[in-house]
Amino acid sequence: MNNFDHILLFKTSCSTRADKKALEAILESQPGIQEWNLDLDDCDYVLRIISFEITHDHIIRLMNTHGYQCCELT
Repeated sequence: MNNFDHILLFKTSCSTRADKKALEAILESQPGIQEWNLDLDDCDYVLRIISFEITHDHIIRLMNTHGYQCCELT
């Protein structure tokens, strides 16, 4: 059985290229994030983060602090 606990998925309010650029500065400053991407073509604007250290709650608080809505995508 595969374990994908290190892949974090979120529904976000980041809907524009400007939002994606702002996220770049926010997420690149987090040392625990190995890789991330934001799907602007998906209706949920899915943020995918690969990290073995960071939790869903950490990312949600981080995003909320910067004015974005964010919730875990299950």
